[in-house]
Formats: sequence, structure tokens, C-alpha cells
Amino acid sequence: MKGYKGRGLRLFAIALLLISCINAEGNPAKVHATEATKKALEEAKDKLNKTKDQLNDTKDQLSDTKDQLNDKKEDISTLHQEKNVLEDKLSDLNDKLSEVSDNLADLETQIDEKEDEISITQEELAQAINTRDEQYAAMKKRVRFIYEKENFVVLDMLSNIGDFAEFLNHSNYIASLSAYDRKMLELYKETCVNIDAKEKSLQAEKEELDECKVKVEEEQTRVSGLVDKTSGSINEYKKNISTAESEARDIEEQAREYEAKARAYEDQVEEQNADVKALEAKLAEEIRLSKLAAKSKWRNISEVSFAEGDRYLLANLIYCEAGAEPYEGKVAVGAVVINRVLSSVYPDTVVGVIYQSGQFSPVASGRLALALANGSATEACYQAADAAMGGATNVGNCVYFRTPIPGLKGINIGGHVFY
Repeated sequence: MKGYKGRGLRLFAIALLLISCINAEGNPAKVHATEATKKALEEAKDKLNKTKDQLNDTKDQLSDTKDQLNDKKEDISTLHQEKNVLEDKLSDLNDKLSEVSDNLADLETQIDEKEDEISITQEELAQAINTRDEQYAAMKKRVRFIYEKENFVVLDMLSNIGDFAEFLNHSNYIASLSAYDRKMLELYKETCVNIDAKEKSLQAEKEELDECKVKVEEEQTRVSGLVDKTSGSINEYKKNISTAESEARDIEEQAREYEAKARAYEDQVEEQNADVKALEAKLAEEIRLSKLAAKSKWRNISEVSFAEGDRYLLANLIYCEAGAEPYEGKVAVGAVVINRVLSSVYPDTVVGVIYQSGQFSPVASGRLALALANGSATEACYQAADAAMGGATNVGNCVYFRTPIPGLKGINIGGHVFY
């Protein structure tokens, strides 16, 4: 079975290449139960685990963001409450300021009225003093005239009086005039005392009002300061609230992004779980078929008729599947193919086994077709193909191989486990 490398073999290889292309186009191959299946399953699991990690990270970020949002909302609520308290305080202060301003205006009115009263009293006092002084001067003049000129006046009166009765009348007149002067003097003195007392009283009241005005002005200044300070604090709270609300909106937007991202990851997890389950189901099916093949009817190698080109085809498949494996690994791959030919579960030809849909990944990927076109198989691959086609096997009746995975038991040769 050696030496099939002539023109007919090349044509056969080209035909196989066309068949593989048609098969790959018409029946997209599933991952093979060998290395490709294992890689696909491991990659699917790795991808699933990575997506789960990303989902958990996103959920943690979402949880942290929601906590930040809740904290920010509590801050905003606290700021609003404090602002409301200050606004109530500001309202009270404004009311108090209005009351103080009214009191100040009332005091100023009272002070103006009191100053008017004092001015009037001072004018009355000045007028009374002037009247008193005039009356006092007139009285002094009369008294001096009467008493300093007493002898002259008396003699004059006596010389001109006709009788004693007229004399008495003149004496009574002088006495009455003197008594009136004394009475008026006392009255003016009393009036001056009363006016002076009233002026002092008004002045004391004005001083009291002035002191009260000073206190009210001080209170007005203090309350005005508190109003300005409270207004400034309210404005500051408004700014803080505005900033906090803006930050809260940003956090809410970030939370929505994390939620959308988490939903996307959840969808990916669901899809990837389905992929993993499908691959696991396929693996389980392959194991089932492997066990079924072990129990199925087996032909003897002598019953197999190999077609022209089988050796070339098998050697290049061995190159694709185990080109970097030791010679024993190459023989083992060839033995798997021949075991399938011998089993009643699989096709009964090398071509049928190798090109069975979804079995060998180099067929689906096009690597086998390229190797066939280029004649890539090495001498060791041909030796392994010859050994397998001669009935040699180092893996018993195994019909599958793959890179090792946890839980899969079989015969380990090189980088593959055969089962």
C-alpha cells in the first residue's frame, strides 16, 4: 500500500479537497470530540466564567453605585431639611426685623414729638420768665416809688384830700396794689418752677427715648446681620443642593449603565450556558457512542478493503491531528480512524469516517484539504498510517481522542486522551 503518489493520487487528493469543501459549505461541522471539542468546551466554559465574573463585578459596581446614590439622596434630603430650617429662621428674623424697624420708627416719632414739646415748653418758659421779669421790674418801680417817696406822696395826698374817708381810700388802694404785686410775683415764681420742672421731665423722657433708640438701632443692626448671614447660608445650601442633585443625576445615569451592562452580561451568561450545555450534551453523546462502539459488532482488519488514496488521506489527517505528537500519538490517531472503520456504528470506509459530518475538526477548518493539496504529511505520518491500516493499535478499541479534561478517563498518549 506504499508508493501511491502518482498523478492518480494527486487527482484523488483534489477530489477529496472538493468533497471536503462541499461538505464544509453544505454541512457546517460541529466541534469534533477530539481536541476541537475539548477546546471549544473549555473555551465556552472559560468564556462563561469570565462573563459571570464580569457580571458579578458589574453587579458589585451597580450595588456600590446604588449605595452612593442612596447616600447622595440622603445628603440632598438633609440639605433640604437644613435649608427649610434656615428659611423658617429667616422668616422669623425678617418678622423680627420688621417689628424692630416699626419700633424704631415709632420711637423716632415719639422723640420728634418730645423734642417739639420741649421746644414749646422752652418757649413758654422763656415767655414766662420775660413776663415775670417785666412784672417784677414794674412792681419794684411802684414799690420804690411808693416807699422811697413815702413822705412826698403822703403829704401830697394829705394836702389834696378833702376828708379822712378819702385818705383811707387812698391808703387801701396802695395796700391793695402792693398785695397784688406780691401775689403776681409768687404766681410767676410758681409758673417758672412748674415750667422748669416740666422741661426737666421732658428732657429726661427724651434722654430715655434716645437710649431706647440706641438699643433698638443696635438690635436692628444685629437682626439685619443675622438676616444677611442666614440669607448667605441659604444661598450656600442652595448651591450645595444643586451640586448634589447634579452628582445624583450622574450617579443615576451610571447606575442605569451598570444595569444595562448587567442585563447584557446576564443574556450572555444565558446564551453561554446554553452553549456549554450543548457541548456537554455533545460530549456525553460522543461518550455514549464510544461505549456503544465498544459493544458493537466489529470486523476484522482482514475484512477491510482499502481504496486508492486511503493511505494518503489518513497520513495527512494524522499530520493535522498529531503532527507535533510523538510517533505513538500518531499511531493512536490512525488507530482511532481504523477502529471506526471496523465498528458497525460508523461508516465502513476511511473516507466515510474522516468526512463524517462534525467529527474531525481539520475537515471543517479546511486544514486537511490544504494538507492534501500540499502533501504535508511527513514520513512518520505515513508510517503511522501504514501501521494503523495494518491493524496495529496502541489504544485498544478507542474511537475518540481529545486533549485531557477533568473527569474524562482513557488512555493518555502525548497530549491526547483516547477513549
